Amino acid sequence: MGTKIVEPEAGPRSKRAAILAAAVDCFGETGFEATKWSTVAERVGIGQTALYHYFESKTHCLLTIMRLELQRSHDKFTEATADAADPVEALRSAVRAAYDVSDHEVLQMRILQNHMDLLSGPRKSKREEAERVAARQLVQLVERDWTNLLVRGMSQGAFPLRDAQLLGASVLGLIVSVWRWYRPSGPTPLSEVSELIEGACVRMVAT
Repeated sequence: MGTKIVEPEAGPRSKRAAILAAAVDCFGETGFEATKWSTVAERVGIGQTALYHYFESKTHCLLTIMRLELQRSHDKFTEATADAADPVEALRSAVRAAYDVSDHEVLQMRILQNHMDLLSGPRKSKREEAERVAARQLVQLVERDWTNLLVRGMSQGAFPLRDAQLLGASVLGLIVSVWRWYRPSGPTPLSEVSELIEGACVRMVAT
């Protein structure tokens, strides 16, 4: 990884984690554009000017949320597949891990998927650009995770030989598309969604 953001130390008086949590709630429920920066401050119980001690802009905060979510997704994938010797079981574990999330993490993933275009072009702000570059590198790492899983399965004869990069992108696209429409308060439980997508991914890859 070329760029890694060093997280500031969370002292007992730091409001950074609370700001990020409030921003996730606001951006995920109301939308980034519709959320006023002052509303985030009100939820945390601080003045709006205090936000700038942690984030220089609302977009800086958004990019940080996106980077942190990408890092969480990569870590969950690594943990889920580390001990799975069988490629099919590794695939199933990876899909299940993608949906083993809290309601708050659902909002984080919705935010990420709704603002992926933000990662495409450079930012004028140095701090925003550092977050954007780090997030883009994590996107590439996550994509590589899935490609490598499929390459391993193909090399072991568990999956038919195909373009692993294209197939990995298709599997990942199917998994993350859920966050655009899924709502924890909706009629379909996430466990049912997870089971459906897991089966679809196995059929895409292994048959």
